[in-house]
Amino acid sequence: MAPRKAVFGLVALAAVSTFALTSCSGTGSSDSDSGEPSGDITFLTNRTDLETDGTWETYVAEFNKEFPDVNVKVEAITSYADDVKTRMSSPNGYGDVLMIPPSVSADQFPDFFESLGTVDELAETYRFQAPASYDGEQYGIALGGNANGVLYNTAVWEDAGITELPKSADEFLADLELIADNTDATPLYTNYKDGWPLGGQWFSNVGAVSGNAEAQNEMAHDESPWTEGNDVYAIDGLLYDIVHEGLSEEDPLTTNWEQSKGDFATGKIATMVLGSWAISQFQAAAEDAGVDPSAVGFMAWPATADDGTQYATIGGDYNIAINKNSSNKAAAEAWMNWLLEDSGFTESQGMISALRSASLPANLGSLSENSVELIEAAPAPEGEEGLLNNIADQSQVDVWGNIYRQKIVDIARGQADGDKDSFFAQLNEQWGAAVSELAG
Repeated sequence: MAPRKAVFGLVALAAVSTFALTSCSGTGSSDSDSGEPSGDITFLTNRTDLETDGTWETYVAEFNKEFPDVNVKVEAITSYADDVKTRMSSPNGYGDVLMIPPSVSADQFPDFFESLGTVDELAETYRFQAPASYDGEQYGIALGGNANGVLYNTAVWEDAGITELPKSADEFLADLELIADNTDATPLYTNYKDGWPLGGQWFSNVGAVSGNAEAQNEMAHDESPWTEGNDVYAIDGLLYDIVHEGLSEEDPLTTNWEQSKGDFATGKIATMVLGSWAISQFQAAAEDAGVDPSAVGFMAWPATADDGTQYATIGGDYNIAINKNSSNKAAAEAWMNWLLEDSGFTESQGMISALRSASLPANLGSLSENSVELIEAAPAPEGEEGLLNNIADQSQVDVWGNIYRQKIVDIARGQADGDKDSFFAQLNEQWGAAVSELAG
């Protein structure tokens, strides 16, 4: 299995806008590249919840049974993307093993991360390669993968009188109206204040509306994607309509991510747009609240493609990578491989394994039951690996981020000027100018 080899020299749903980083020259010693794993390494992770509940400590203890000479220091970082982005300005400031921050563009991978092998050599073993590959080389492997869609409280939806899951935006809006009329729950919770839930959690569904694996790549050449008939128009338009119809939280400025888990579990919140990665966290919140974890349901994005099929996009979560400046690459490689192959991480988190040989998790059974087809975004064409992100950066429309969707919410609730048509026209103008310059 590929990373079981000495990966160095032998041969990951989505990023946001790029940022200026100073390339780091390789300053770390490579003496350990082909040696037995030993010494100290630091692992940077976004999963602070697994630090709080002791999971990372348990994993390190299990890892040390096989690699007793490696000392793993885990740093769980709350504002991961921003903090690690800043730390990457120093060659040795971003640990030995880390999750690639989403704001690192593909053309920057060779400056900061060790190549794990060629894309072709790893393709038979791993899913979700595209987000962490560049110029034929693979720089990261998804620690786990997710289906994108919507979490819903099964008890609340049942109390509202809903008997079938929606397969269109109109059906979804009608269901939220039923929830508003027949229950005390907030029909849909945006998590506006925390911001990130309005980013990739929504945009990762591009492709599900049309059943088109090339939808994101095509968007990089479309000067007016916020036009009816396009995936991003349907997704952002649904957000606008939900808020405009009063079917979201009353005061988005006071939302709270951690609290929302318990509120969802106890039926105060009916629906949230989140990937399947969140299922296990919400099930844990249900158990803490004394609620049956089966209250946490998962559905595909409410749309049916022209071929009559309902799709759910799948993609990798954060991609695990090795700092090219690490002075302990053999130990770093051992820890990365163990997490991917032996830790049981994806099984415990209910995630899709990056290993093609692994089965889908049980918590995605509802997709099969409802004849939902899974679709993975196609990789960008050669030479266009960073094009979508560069256009987002140039246009200042952060498709993977939250700023412009927060503006959608503000306009829809009457707290900012404009309406859906005027704001989408503005988005098209900004986006189109960047496409014309960068992709024309």
